[in-house]
Amino acid sequence: MIVYQPEKRQQALKAGNVKEAFDEEIKKSWEEYVEQVGAELANSTPFFTEALNEILAGGQKLF
Repeated sequence: MIVYQPEKRQQALKAGNVKEAFDEEIKKSWEEYVEQVGAELANSTPFFTEALNEILAGGQKLF
């Protein structure tokens, strides 16, 4: 997400609306993640959320 839209990410971080700005991308990424690791693992671990916070939110706990 941030590779293809770095300016959008910077603006969203500045405005404090990362969740809203990347809503569609996050949904699509979640679906792909579930397909790759399976629903049980995806729903029982914090890995996806941790990755969003670390990578997309720049270390902030937004998700």
